[in-house]
Amino acid sequence: MPVNPEVVDALRADPAAISLRPSLDLSYGDPGRATAMDRFHAQFVRPDDLVLDIGAHVGDRTASYRRLGARVVAVEPQPLCARSIRALYGDDNQVTVVEAACGAAIGALKLHINTANPTVSTASPHFIQATDGAENWQGQVWDAGLNVPATTLDVLIAEHGVPAFTKVDVEGFEDAVLAGLSHPLPALSFEFTTVERAVARRALDRAVALGFTRFNLALGDAMALAEPAWLTATALATLLDALPHSANSGDVYCRR
Repeated sequence: MPVNPEVVDALRADPAAISLRPSLDLSYGDPGRATAMDRFHAQFVRPDDLVLDIGAHVGDRTASYRRLGARVVAVEPQPLCARSIRALYGDDNQVTVVEAACGAAIGALKLHINTANPTVSTASPHFIQATDGAENWQGQVWDAGLNVPATTLDVLIAEHGVPAFTKVDVEGFEDAVLAGLSHPLPALSFEFTTVERAVARRALDRAVALGFTRFNLALGDAMALAEPAWLTATALATLLDALPHSANSGDVYCRR
């Protein structure tokens, strides 16, 4: 089901959502990017699959999974973002919104919110420390805090079913999210940043423990795998370590 452009326009015009306008423009204002995203995701997602979108933000990945015919559970702890996803997908019974953080255990987590740039809000104080003074992160301020409910991948799977694909993008908290998973899954991705490579290494180690054997990565917002062939975990770890700081971020893809 396509997103109603009138809803996007209404969100963009909402003064309360002004900090989300850049994300809304990127997510719903670039047809070429959407086409590339669908082409890329089609290697992981098929019609009638279940996808877990962990750290859904304003739902651009959710939109792609839906265009491919998948059912989506969109997990997002920021109230402003969760409200936006509900507005965008409120008429779509194939999208379930879970307003919570995802971590290693159920309970509650302190969410550190960057009110000017909500896309980098995080549950990890270590991530904030790692960005202090780092190139590409100047001027970022986490100026608000909020205690939010916390769930786990295991709980989400028990409630919604086993996903064909799981996307984890939670700004330096990816290792904690994967610590809350004990089920083997067909495929997943997790974000990495060059300011917190140790988080990516722990997430990669956890993926290996969960039974994943083939790995690749996509850099930045590129809708393409960086390596022509899937790698071992050791080779992927070496590649992550060798990335220049200027690479900034990307996603590791894991398959069994």
